[in-house]
Amino acid sequence: MVKSKGTQEWSPRSLNCYFGCSNNCSYCYARRMAIRFNRIEGNGDWKNMRPNWKAINKTYRRVKKKDLGDGQYDYMFPTSHDITPISVDSCSIVLGKVLEAGNSVLITTKANYKCIDKLYEIVFAKPDKTPNEYKDQVEFRITITSSDDDILKKYETNAPRFESRLSSLSILNALDFKTSVSIEPYLSNPIKTILCIYEFVNNTIWIGVMSGSVPKELKHLYTKEYLEQLYNSLFLLPKKISHKIRLKDSVVNKLNLQNNIIEAY
Repeated sequence: MVKSKGTQEWSPRSLNCYFGCSNNCSYCYARRMAIRFNRIEGNGDWKNMRPNWKAINKTYRRVKKKDLGDGQYDYMFPTSHDITPISVDSCSIVLGKVLEAGNSVLITTKANYKCIDKLYEIVFAKPDKTPNEYKDQVEFRITITSSDDDILKKYETNAPRFESRLSSLSILNALDFKTSVSIEPYLSNPIKTILCIYEFVNNTIWIGVMSGSVPKELKHLYTKEYLEQLYNSLFLLPKKISHKIRLKDSVVNKLNLQNNIIEAY
């Protein structure tokens, strides 16, 4: 069994500049941990985002380079909140300082299109609106858990809908940023989502299961039988799609696989 690494599967360092997240996703791991360690009083307090001034005002330096794994970055940002209308200005400040110091960053977000546009204007755009030198230090990993807006509304109440995430992914890909997608946790058949987004992904598409308690109506998506069927179905996808797919360690462990790559089998 592979040791589950959580966010460290993608980066050894998590970076955040806000407490709480207005997306208010029902399955949020960060909220569960905040309640568990008495950092908030209950579920309702989490959606009220508060700035972490220490992180925002901090002077960032280039981190000491450890041996990064394949596809890993110096920082993953953010991990316990999203880039939202509330946080985008502070996220731009922090990201700018981290990149200016020479660090690489995996930017993870459910991608509010207006926020991505603002982040680009502040951090990445030259005067002629083309990407600056920071482009090569980042990868955008857009979280798209389903292509069905009714499902997104139910489980990710205030998060951007599918069109916003897909539009952001498309524009970033057209600007030649490294683009990838996280389908974790998948809230519907992940293959349907993959077929909607793969052409705008120039790197990887990650599939992962839900941590913690799974809602009754979604349990059928997380049985071993379903995962085995999903795994077998991924082989039937054209190679131009399947070569992009990676399985999170949560899936690798449940299926007792040797690695996370589909086309290797």
